[in-house]
Amino acid sequence: VQLQASGGGLVQPGGSLRLSCAASGRTFSSYGMAWFRQAPGREREFVAGISWRGGSLMYADSVKGRFTISRDNAKNMVYLQMNSLKPEDTAVYYCARARTSYGSRSASSYGYWGQGTQVTVSS
Repeated sequence: VQLQASGGGLVQPGGSLRLSCAASGRTFSSYGMAWFRQAPGREREFVAGISWRGGSLMYADSVKGRFTISRDNAKNMVYLQMNSLKPEDTAVYYCARARTSYGSRSASSYGYWGQGTQVTVSS
């Protein structure tokens, strides 16, 4: 299984970005997916998660109402739409595949990780 995250970049506060994660493998639709992020000097933290069919969504309190996670199982893709971005959202964002159909907020629930894409929110 390989995960390839893309879509990061530099954006001004209040702006938007859409992150994409392309997954290899024929069993993508059987597993939960999530986005995590890691800022310099900080631990990796959960951002958003989605169950195998997209019926169950989870968000960190810090991004609730601003970020939206979605997936397209036909394309083996998962997305993170980020709106109203703040400087504190600056981090490397990672997509991850869960060990089960639902995942959790804990990084230990995820067995595969992408390489990360940098998001910088600054004026």
